[in-house]
Amino acid sequence: MAQIRPFEKPIYISRPPLPDRAAVYRKIDEIWDSQWLTNVGSQHREFETKLKKYLDVPNISLFCNGTLALQLACQALRLSGEVITTPFTFAATPHVLYWNRITPVFCDIDPNTFNLDPERIESMITPNTTAILPVHVFGYPCDTQSIREIANRYGLRVIYDAAHSFGVEVNGIKIGNFGDLSMFSFHATKIYHTLEGGALTFKDQSLRERLEFSKNFGFKNEENIVVPGINAKMNEFQAAIGLLMLDLVGEEIAKRRHLTKVYRERLSEIPGINFRIEMPGVKHNYYNFVITVDQNKLGINRDDLYNNLKTYNIFTRKYFYPLCSQFQCYKQYPSSSSKNLPVAEKLANEVLSLPLYGELNEDDINKVCNVIHYIHRKNIKRHTIFFNKPSVALRAQ
Repeated sequence: MAQIRPFEKPIYISRPPLPDRAAVYRKIDEIWDSQWLTNVGSQHREFETKLKKYLDVPNISLFCNGTLALQLACQALRLSGEVITTPFTFAATPHVLYWNRITPVFCDIDPNTFNLDPERIESMITPNTTAILPVHVFGYPCDTQSIREIANRYGLRVIYDAAHSFGVEVNGIKIGNFGDLSMFSFHATKIYHTLEGGALTFKDQSLRERLEFSKNFGFKNEENIVVPGINAKMNEFQAAIGLLMLDLVGEEIAKRRHLTKVYRERLSEIPGINFRIEMPGVKHNYYNFVITVDQNKLGINRDDLYNNLKTYNIFTRKYFYPLCSQFQCYKQYPSSSSKNLPVAEKLANEVLSLPLYGELNEDDINKVCNVIHYIHRKNIKRHTIFFNKPSVALRAQ
């Protein structure tokens, strides 16, 4: 087998798309001329209007980050007691519940979508349950219809963590229209970003006033504070970047769609590497490219593949490992038991997210796949030699 050389420069899991520098400078000039840096200036107002139109939602509220947006969403809906959520997600999802003195109840996931399994949700509902907090994991939509039917049957609220799902549509409906509220993250690692930021989308107009007060220390006006709020406002610089990025996100998604096709074509040749394809009726955003590793067929487990790829200057991520249910702060909960989460625990040890972003090209993706193929052949060969080697007893005969 011919040796494969490592990448000269690191290939990271993600890289943020960036607007033209000259356009950014022009935006800075606009902000400087206005002398308005935060507290809902002209950039913020324009961004909110254009983003609402882009996401095709009835209401939107902007935040300095997605975590605080989700935290205030729980307060806006006055959630308490227990909220059912997934263990297969980023830490922020259960953390916002904890910060609201709500107990996260972890429910197992569907092995095909990696999202909350609707067939398991009802068994987790108790008299203390007030809501369901599903995550559109890796931008693949949840079974929103089944979740809504369950929520209606038990009088529960639904908040979607749509951090991965900017630009996703289901049967022509933009993803921010599901549930009572949906949260978008505009962190720099996302397919669409405002350097750091977030938003909530919602149908109930009455929630807007509550959210606007809550994210600005509770101020109703100059002299009246009506709720014990915090500072979660988006500033003018974030909004300006958001405006510029709206013009670029379509191109970024198109590039990732093409690179995803290359990944699928190449990795389908390698035993033990599995990946998901498009869901029927879904317009995907190709946020990342995720594989699962079958050790018996690949000849190496997920963790060893992760470490091997590093030696070639390829940096992947074990999303999401460990499960949130295994964190020190949550593992004592009854719902965190391995018996309750067999699918999630299995997948957490098999999933690997490969590099994917618009600045990569076909040659980069092909080389990543060549490296994985090489690692597979090397380890399968070693595995075969080891298991086909005659035993000491047979050689002695």
